[in-house]
Formats: sequence, structure tokens, C-alpha cells
Amino acid sequence: MINVATPPYKPGVLRDGAGELGKLAALLPDSDEDSAVAVNDDLLSVASLTSSVRDFVVENGRTYHSLSVGRGANRNPTEYILPNDEEEKDRLDMQNHHFLVTFGGKMHFAPGAEYAQRVLDVGTGTGIWAIDFADAHPSAEVVGVDLSPIQPFYVPPNCSFEIDDLEKDWTWTRPFDYIFSRMMVGSFADFSRFADQAYQHLVPGGYLELIDCIFPMASDDGTLDTSPALKEFSDLLLQASINLGRPLDAAKNHRETLIDAGFTNVNVLNFKWPTNRWPKDRKDKLVGLWTLANIGGGLEGLSLALMTRGLGWEKNQILAYLTSVRKDLHDPKIHAYWPM
Repeated sequence: MINVATPPYKPGVLRDGAGELGKLAALLPDSDEDSAVAVNDDLLSVASLTSSVRDFVVENGRTYHSLSVGRGANRNPTEYILPNDEEEKDRLDMQNHHFLVTFGGKMHFAPGAEYAQRVLDVGTGTGIWAIDFADAHPSAEVVGVDLSPIQPFYVPPNCSFEIDDLEKDWTWTRPFDYIFSRMMVGSFADFSRFADQAYQHLVPGGYLELIDCIFPMASDDGTLDTSPALKEFSDLLLQASINLGRPLDAAKNHRETLIDAGFTNVNVLNFKWPTNRWPKDRKDKLVGLWTLANIGGGLEGLSLALMTRGLGWEKNQILAYLTSVRKDLHDPKIHAYWPM
């Protein structure tokens, strides 16, 4: 953990993710084997739900958001590279539990978040975190924002959702006590601008919490090098994201970027997502099993847009390639993990 002193009444940030990776403890391998979807008044920023925002883009048999389509070549929705179909929604809900297992049941780490009266969930996805937070804190007003209207119809009365592109100017006039962002790495072409806007939309003393994984994958004992497929896969996804201008390794610079934006009291916590059951520790083994279900089960959705848009690969080429990647993800002799 890195602690940076906080001057009084300055927004702070707690980020779970990049930084000080060399200080991560090594994992020991196991030798045994109501509709709340709202529309902002600023129509330049937020799409009406009666518009084409629901006319999702279909690529390679998967659907993707349609908000802000057309910035990239061939009018691809370059802002976000994951699908928004039922399969991906199921994976996102599974991933929420994956995080709970990883963090010992904690929903958040920002100090005093449970007392926040106005909360923003950036990239809310299915809205599962926002709904759970609203249920746990009925006095808080929780706003979830996403590019896709894929949130449920019935939600707690203190929870609402907005469809917005946060790469544009934020239009909220009331600041937030707490901004939560999870797995948004690769979503922003200019993370510095995101950090600046988050800072400007926090009350004095408010907190921003970021949770991200970092590419490329790693191993502490060199066994990742024995898996050409898995190592290459990680490197290819990173290169594809760089080609698209939204690098998957951006989280390694988050601490410095946030400090440059004016944040203080920057605390960094580091975790690992082992690829499968290979760790000896019981909890780490359980986290690894959830990683295998989350990442291994969602390989196609995680790869298709990145590798077609960013590398120019064809769908059939990707599916054939993922066969060897999936095999190595299941191999407990390869002690790989994603730094968190």
C-alpha cells in the first residue's frame, strides 16, 4: 500500500490496481494440484432512449453499444471493446462476484464511502454494483452511467441510471461524494481528462476509487514463459489496445496521472488474479477458479473486437487461436496471473 498525505478538504483517491508491482507477495503454487434509466437534459451529451442508442451494432455475432459510433475506421464503436449482449451481461455479473471473492467480501475500499450521500458508478454495466451499494446504503443517491442501456428495470428507489459518454464533457451540476470506477482500463483514450473531470465533480474531501487489471500477464517463477500461447495472447491484446489508442496497460500510470490532476491521499492496493486453481493458498485458489470462469469463459467476448479492430484478424482465425489459449489457461503448471 502507498500512502500519500492528504491536505484538509482536498479530494482524494483510492486506487486498487497498478503500481509497485514488485512489492506484491508471490503466490505459492499448489503441489497437489422501477425503470431508473434516465436521460440528461443535455442532448449533446446523453442519448435519448428512444433514439438509435438501442440499435446495437452487430460484429462477429456479438452486439456492441451504439452510442458515439463512428469515430474509428469503418464506423466501429472504438470507445469500448466489450460486447453488451446477454452473454456479456452474465459475465459482468459473475465478475462482480469474482471481485467480492478477491476482496474478502468488500464492495469498496474508499474511506467513508458508506457515508457518501451522492455516489457515481462509472461504467456501471448491468448496474449490479450500483444496485448493491444502493441497497446497502438507502440514504445515498446512487447514479450509474454507461454507454449501453442494459440495466434492469426494477431497482432500489435511491438508484438511477444514465446513458452517457464520459469521454465528452460531464454535465452534472451537483458534485459527488464518491466516484467508483471498475475495469474501465482501455475505455478512455485520454485518462488524464477523465481524472480531471472526476476531480472537478467531487466535493472537497470526496474520493475516487479505481479498480483495474494491468496487462501484460505475469508470473513470479517464469512459468508463463513456458506457455507461448498465453504469453503471446496477453501481448497481442495489449498491442491491439495500443493500436486503438486505448492501452490496456494504462493503469500502471494512474497514480501519477491522478496526482497531476490534483488528487491527494493516493492509496494503492495490489492484488492478483491467478489464471486457475494453481495457487496453494485456499483463498488464492478460489480466486483463481473464479478467474478461470470469468476470463476463460469470456475469452471470445474479450478478444473479438480487440483483435479484429486492433490487429485486423478474422473471426475464424481468432476462434482457432483461442483454442490453445484456453488450454493453457486451464493448465495448473503455468503459474500466471493478472496484476490487479
